[in-house]
Amino acid sequence: MSNYLSELFSLAGKTALVTGGSKGIGLMISTALVKAGAKVYISSRSQESCDEVAKQLSEHGTCVSLPFDLSTVDNIQLLSDQLGEHEQTLDILINNSGNSWGAPLEAFPEKGWDKVMTLNVKSPFYLVQKLLPLLTAAGTADDPARIINIGSIAGISSLTQSAYSYMASKAAINHLTKGLAIDLVKRHINANAIAPGFFPSRMTRHITGDDKMMDYAMSMVPMGRMGKAEEIGSLAIYLCSKPSAYITGSILTIDGGVLVNA
Repeated sequence: MSNYLSELFSLAGKTALVTGGSKGIGLMISTALVKAGAKVYISSRSQESCDEVAKQLSEHGTCVSLPFDLSTVDNIQLLSDQLGEHEQTLDILINNSGNSWGAPLEAFPEKGWDKVMTLNVKSPFYLVQKLLPLLTAAGTADDPARIINIGSIAGISSLTQSAYSYMASKAAINHLTKGLAIDLVKRHINANAIAPGFFPSRMTRHITGDDKMMDYAMSMVPMGRMGKAEEIGSLAIYLCSKPSAYITGSILTIDGGVLVNA
């Protein structure tokens, strides 16, 4: 049984890029992919953070630091060019980099809209565009290349939490994922999205650092707790491995049951 499972879920020989891969959910996914056997490139704005995490994860496999600020198309092109200097194919693209902004409706600033929509929607699209040759070269009918966009249950639920641009951006990435799935299926590239609920990360530190906020947030979760690193990491492994080859255009929620009550 163990050999059978290892064969099904192993990512040995695969190459992956995880944006925002040095912190939060990105780090959880990067760790899982490395331990599953993939060669993982991680990218974020902080070279120090990328370098440190890549060194740590390389104790479990192969992890390479590729730091870039992905808020501009020029930088996305540079990342693509640099990756192409080292790899001829890219089996897995995890579009995880993102940002949020919270403010009352009457005071919500334009920069809080533009910054979030740029990093959460525009950047993932252009990452797919610029990396398309490497993804196409990796995919086959039996083993497609994988694009996984990290959305959020905020893109499905109508609860705003005053994060208007964030919820809109995550709804947009869900819809974009479905469009990409249609357009890329003939190239043997699967596109899916993961929509997490509450996980410990930079975006939820305002919750984890406040007992009242934590109690309120957990009251919305039927399971009564935040998600764990191995849970979202295992879901990512599944979407990148053999058993998911027939899945594309799906939005997979991992939220402890939040949306059941939404």
